[in-house]
Amino acid sequence: MGRFRTLADLDVGVVWFNAVDVMVWALVWLAGWGANSTHSLVGGYRFLAHGLAYELPLMFALVAPAIAAGSLRVGEVAAAQEGLWFVVWMPVAFLVYLIGVTGFSVWGPFAPALSADIAGGVLSELSGLDRLVFLAGRYALLAAGAAFAVPLFLGGGAGPVLPGWAWVLVKTVAVLTVLVWLRRKLPMFRPDRFMEIGWVVLLPAAVAQDLVVSLVVVGKG
Repeated sequence: MGRFRTLADLDVGVVWFNAVDVMVWALVWLAGWGANSTHSLVGGYRFLAHGLAYELPLMFALVAPAIAAGSLRVGEVAAAQEGLWFVVWMPVAFLVYLIGVTGFSVWGPFAPALSADIAGGVLSELSGLDRLVFLAGRYALLAAGAAFAVPLFLGGGAGPVLPGWAWVLVKTVAVLTVLVWLRRKLPMFRPDRFMEIGWVVLLPAAVAQDLVVSLVVVGKG
């Protein structure tokens, strides 16, 4: 396994990441509510409805690598992938996780909550520096989500020849490149159909993935 230094590795690092991304959904809604505008508020509530449908599957997707590693510590989750990365035998959790990242980054199909619809979204009353900070924050969240996928599913700093920190960087850039490329490739669904996919398809799939991982762990134990 590649070794790399971290500033902190909390005992509940996986839960901490989940708590922070839940806060992001609330902050986007507050951006719409705080403008004191009907169009902004509609955009905020639309994003919140979408977010609830995709945040629960994301929670269950984060549970899968934690179950496999037997720990909520991010470093231990990465170390548990020696010999076989989690993405190989829990691809559903990885896919749901990436969809969740596009969600809290207000990316792809989630972008109509910003300004891509007739109401104008949460950005309808923002301009200048405020708007720039909001849009820049989306890229920062996307990069953070891509980086967190590396220790959870892609073996952390494991890899030949290069040092561990270099492999972390390479894997992060690779995931980020895919997410940016998919921005214009993912279709825009009607809000009701969009939420139906989250509740009816992704949530049962993520729970089923957790069940499979649990059975594998119990069988090995």
